[in-house]
Amino acid sequence: MPETLRSALDDGAEQLSSSSQQPRRDAELLLMHVMGCDRVFLLTHPDAKLDTAQKEALDAALRRRAAHEPMQYILGEQEFYGLRMEVTPDVLIPRPETEHLVEALLAHVAHDLPLKIADVGTGSGAIAVALAHLLPLAEITALDLYPQALQIAKRNAEAHSVAGRMRFLQSDLLAAVEGESFDAIVSNPPYIADSEVLEAQVSEWEPHTALFAGQTGLEIYERLIPQAAAALKPGGWLLLEIGHGQQAAIAALLREWSEVSFVPDLQGIPRVACARRSA
Repeated sequence: MPETLRSALDDGAEQLSSSSQQPRRDAELLLMHVMGCDRVFLLTHPDAKLDTAQKEALDAALRRRAAHEPMQYILGEQEFYGLRMEVTPDVLIPRPETEHLVEALLAHVAHDLPLKIADVGTGSGAIAVALAHLLPLAEITALDLYPQALQIAKRNAEAHSVAGRMRFLQSDLLAAVEGESFDAIVSNPPYIADSEVLEAQVSEWEPHTALFAGQTGLEIYERLIPQAAAALKPGGWLLLEIGHGQQAAIAALLREWSEVSFVPDLQGIPRVACARRSA
């Protein structure tokens, strides 16, 4: 007998009860995903039936979630700065706190100039695409070591009609743009120490190359900051997302820069380092 939406939702929530902090919400989202419907339809048509293909797709999605795979990978998307971004296990899932990095850049640059901006370690392209969307005169260079990530970033740029003002370069940090000059450089690099223990849905599923940065978590900053000093125009801005407890170490790495400041996230944790190359 075909399963109804009501029973599918109840069964799905039960199946996820030991693996998700929000089992019913996750079951709802997965059911909406396979049905191609919204929550209103789900709640107002509880006796609607799933066909065989939909039932199989839901069962597969529930198995993935029960194995702690992040919802964003199962659904294939994550919202960032009001924009839908495609995500796959090849890229880090954009976090809400990273929106502070975008906001910090917007607070430090003119919005009516044809700025040249580089996003180092672009991943899904969330930061770069958001900046291109918000700064219509800017040219954005999205850099990443991994071609799979660049493919996703490019698709996200195309989806939001900003690819014409962007380029996507495979690069170890800023190596591919050596000799070029930028008005601003932004990066959300790996900054977690190798020894730090993360929750299962992060450590088992998200790319470790986008998370971990050596024994101290500072290895990428130690390489990137000198490169950024050479690549920025005089007076240009460097903005970096940083991890909990890293403010003092980052301040030391930026001691020769001007106008160094730190932007807290909503929990009051210093989350973005801002520094200006001396004019």
